[in-house]
Amino acid sequence: MSSFTTYYQSPVGLLLITGTEHYLSEVLFIDEPDKIAPATDNKDLPPMAILAVEQLIEYFHGQRRFFELPISQEGTPFQQKVWAELMNIPYGRTISYLELSHRLGDPKVIRAAAAANGRNNVAIIVPCHRVIGSNNQLVGYAGGLPRKKWLLQHENKIANGVQTLF
Repeated sequence: MSSFTTYYQSPVGLLLITGTEHYLSEVLFIDEPDKIAPATDNKDLPPMAILAVEQLIEYFHGQRRFFELPISQEGTPFQQKVWAELMNIPYGRTISYLELSHRLGDPKVIRAAAAANGRNNVAIIVPCHRVIGSNNQLVGYAGGLPRKKWLLQHENKIANGVQTLF
């Protein structure tokens, strides 16, 4: 099974998108463009890559609230459970890490849930940015807090017509 690598210049920075003809495996923010892997030739991009970029463009234009893309990222069974639960957080809404641990069935796993959230390699599509601190503060985001803030404000504005959340 051949894999692909492509890039999308989003409003919040360059995104690396990797996967196969059957699924996406990564959507990551690239902060050092000089260290990026070569992209697959556009003529050779599978439909999955094109679909991913199209859906990201729709998301950033406020025209998409749900992604319809198969995802496969490697992780422990617990990490998989956390990432699946992230997919249940509605567009334009946030939950706390404590609420995430409750949804997973055990409030004592809050740190493990936060760590698994931070290991998500499919940014935006698996919406780890929708998890915030119990005090409603922006905490932890692999893409950086300014991006997290932008994504949450973007979704909130589209979902609720509100300009600022934080």
